[in-house]
Amino acid sequence: MGAFVWLLQWPIRAAILLIVAALPLGVEMANFGTALLSAVVIGLLGTLLVWPLKLLLALPWAVTSLGGLIAPVTFLFNWLITIILFALAAWLIEGFRLRGGAVSAILGALAYSILSTLILGLLGLNVSFTRAGLLAGVGLG
Repeated sequence: MGAFVWLLQWPIRAAILLIVAALPLGVEMANFGTALLSAVVIGLLGTLLVWPLKLLLALPWAVTSLGGLIAPVTFLFNWLITIILFALAAWLIEGFRLRGGAVSAILGALAYSILSTLILGLLGLNVSFTRAGLLAGVGLG
């Protein structure tokens, strides 16, 4: 069931990307096809890069959060990873543009995350890309 829910998320996440692009955040999306590809790429990047990014940021995170004791710092590092994935997808996909650079990446990733959590949660499709990717990878999805 998890892999099926994960597949259902893609067109919904694409629609969410179009909503984010309609907001005055500096995020541009050429069309639904570009949004669909972007949703897939963001999900795949999340599955492939979350752990390497966490390893890369492990030392600064451990020092600044006192080994995870300061929760807001942990939240900020997780947020940084989200912004990196969003910006990387925009860099990779023609038709997905961040007009305002880093500011658009930050605001776009924030809006995308919040809207995705709310809409997918309301629809009962709240399986994360990373968790679903791990499940599919071990054949449990």
